[in-house]
Amino acid sequence: MLKRLWKILKIGLLGVAAILLLVVAVVGFWVHRQLQPQDVTAARARWPKAMTFETADRTALDLVSKMTLEEKIGQMSGSGMAPAILSALFRGTAAPVYAGANERLGIPPLAFTDGPRGVICGRSTAFPVAMARAATWDLELQRRVGDAIGKETRAQGANYWGGLCLNIVRHPSMGRAQEVYGEDPWLTGEMGAAILEAVERHNVMACAKHFALNSMETARFKNSVQIDERTLREVYLPQFRKAVEHGAASFMSAYNKVRGEWCGENRHLLTAVLREDWGFRGFVTSDWIYGVYDGKRGVQAGLDVEMPQAKVYGENLKKLVETGQVPQVEVDESVRRIVRTKLEYLTREDPQAYPPDLAGAPEHAALSREVAEKGMVLLKNEGDMLPLDKAKIRKIAVVGLLADDGATGDHGSSNVTPRYVTSPLKGLRDYLGAGAAVLHANGADLAEVGRLATEADAVVVVAGTRWDEVGEYVTDEEGLRPNGPSQKRPLVIKLPFMKEPFVMSGGDRVPLSLKPRDLSVIEAAVKANPRCVVSLVGGSVFTMEEWKNRVPAIVMAWYAGMEGGHALARVLFGDVNPSGKMPLTTPKDESQLPFFDEYADTIEYGPYHGYTLADKKGYEPTYPFGYGLSYTTYSYRNLKVASPAVAPDGKVEVTVEVTNTGSRVGEEVAQLYVGFEGSKVERPVKLLRAFAKVALAPGETKTVPLSVAVKDLAWFDAQKNAWQVEPMTYGVLVGPSSRARDLLKASFRVLAVAAP
Repeated sequence: MLKRLWKILKIGLLGVAAILLLVVAVVGFWVHRQLQPQDVTAARARWPKAMTFETADRTALDLVSKMTLEEKIGQMSGSGMAPAILSALFRGTAAPVYAGANERLGIPPLAFTDGPRGVICGRSTAFPVAMARAATWDLELQRRVGDAIGKETRAQGANYWGGLCLNIVRHPSMGRAQEVYGEDPWLTGEMGAAILEAVERHNVMACAKHFALNSMETARFKNSVQIDERTLREVYLPQFRKAVEHGAASFMSAYNKVRGEWCGENRHLLTAVLREDWGFRGFVTSDWIYGVYDGKRGVQAGLDVEMPQAKVYGENLKKLVETGQVPQVEVDESVRRIVRTKLEYLTREDPQAYPPDLAGAPEHAALSREVAEKGMVLLKNEGDMLPLDKAKIRKIAVVGLLADDGATGDHGSSNVTPRYVTSPLKGLRDYLGAGAAVLHANGADLAEVGRLATEADAVVVVAGTRWDEVGEYVTDEEGLRPNGPSQKRPLVIKLPFMKEPFVMSGGDRVPLSLKPRDLSVIEAAVKANPRCVVSLVGGSVFTMEEWKNRVPAIVMAWYAGMEGGHALARVLFGDVNPSGKMPLTTPKDESQLPFFDEYADTIEYGPYHGYTLADKKGYEPTYPFGYGLSYTTYSYRNLKVASPAVAPDGKVEVTVEVTNTGSRVGEEVAQLYVGFEGSKVERPVKLLRAFAKVALAPGETKTVPLSVAVKDLAWFDAQKNAWQVEPMTYGVLVGPSSRARDLLKASFRVLAVAAP
């Protein structure tokens, strides 16, 4: 009896403790949310408008001279994890995470919110993931997304957006592939620059991350990347350099090591490359919690802010300065960079007001749908099965585990909580209304799948990855560095007031094939009804050789945002003509890919992956980089190079005629690759160097201009620490994908000496 009473008492005490903890956290969260934005408002009124860089720098220098050591250290770390924890537990209530407010001197805080699907504060618009946006190959559309994100960031009291993810997909198993723009540094750099400039137009500081070589997920807290300097500069850093050139306010270091040094403590990356070679003038923050381990090494490498709170900065850094282990001048320089950047953005004139109702505004939801529509890639359409004819569909079956799942991506740091999400099932039901029956089976009963497929005029199988099967890897501290599958486990939080436990999972996706559950549903559906469309949900490619020849139509739908279901319906029924192109190469099998071990302590990154590896090895992928079908057809002709010889400081101007040879209005992406066949150094067969999306009516021809700066053809000479442009003949290859047989060919020569 006593044991029973003690058990009941313990449960009661735990419940009371949990409730008290919740009350304290909520009150702290409310205070945090209410007071910190006022600091920004008060600071904005204190300083003159539109400070130039030079004025902001002088002002920052003066402010640093007036600070105590404690105030300086206070600029260099975040204010705590409470908002991040509460926002994870209570989606839709997230506030910014703050760092470095100083009321005495009128210095505003950094008010950080994450991305890149949108803004993780409050109820914001969930856009299609970055990979889906990359598949649009549409820079103007990306700018419109950035404009909306900038507005929603400011509307929720934030001034610092961490959604500029620029890492390269070296291998499609990369867990956070959904957050980036594909395998190619040129496409990634162009998409990144477009959204960066649009976000910062609203005086939001954009943070480029994760610097650098963060192309694996499960082992990110222990992995060391071995890489030669030329490969680093040519393959994995160009898109980051472009972010500097287009005005990125901030960089975030990566968790992993490069050549044995943690990125947050890597002076070669943070100072020699970023600041000295590229001229970056903003500040660098750590990735969160485990982004820096040694305060002295962090400061001396050039890491300015430890986020989201002080572990090795704060009091520890203060002691290092007081004991002379870290020179105060190094702290002063970091604080100067931080304050200077905040003042630059704080004092710029706002282009508009930012009322709270901008967050999740209806026009942004409409934009999300448009992006989803233009990012979906038609991979296969045998016998012109698509588009479906609404007049002929009386019953349609929508089957699979993800059919009624509004999958917008993983539940890690990029998770956005919109007011609603439209699943494929709901999207098709909304689209067809009372005009047709939409049958549904989740795939658990394969006999039911077969029965519904038999009854239906067409079947849509929704297959791919759930939010918890791939993405940001978060677990308890003990399991941060798993050495194998048995140590890879999710983070699970269960409190008495929660109906369901809070779970964060993810990691790299191995293997690349669909799950057995999806393969079984595809087999059952197509066996019962050959009029079968497979819609793939995810943030990267799937191997599909075992099933793709059995289905007539395949659509890569990605994690398509809050309006993804409506977008899918409009694409399947032809209201929208697909125009997406793959930002990744789809291999026939994983033997066509670089070596990958998600648990590796050390891994070597070489110069070739994706289409450059396929070109080098002569592999024929399932679908090449840049590939995508349409409900119409296009032809390319009359490729012309304006001048056969170009100076090293000049531009190559190219035109090509693109004709819509079909019967529907459509948009086509013309892609320009440069070939290096005559090079005296090791080079890829070709590299993407320009692209343009063009709208064409049936029968219409447009002359599409494309240009390449000769400096963008350079290779990096590691011995001289310099970029070199070879005087030689280069190939020009233009067409609808990277596949050799799709490309028209011409050439030009780069002269040895620039024109006087």
